Amino acid sequence: MTSLKVDNLTYRTSPETLKRVFEKYGEVGDVYIPRDRFTRESRGFAFVRFYDKRDAEDAIDAMDGAILDGRELRVQMARYSRPPDSFRRGGGASNRRASRYRRSRR
Repeated sequence: MTSLKVDNLTYRTSPETLKRVFEKYGEVGDVYIPRDRFTRESRGFAFVRFYDKRDAEDAIDAMDGAILDGRELRVQMARYSRPPDSFRRGGGASNRRASRYRRSRR
């Protein structure tokens, strides 16, 4: 999949709205709007993933500079893809178990 980063969103823009707007240019895989850890409010940007790179390029051409919810969108190719779960911040239970196992073997 090809990811686009969409900047300058209002805090009330929903994933459903973005999907509806972007699927005019091709099949959208998913939409992710990062939220503040404490307030749970939108951080003002989103990632829209397309199955086909050509559809993503068409969406950039059409939507960069378009107005949505009174804001001028900035749309570009995302620089990085999503990290695998094991590399996400905070680790996970599996990382704690592995470190305990290593300690007990020393």
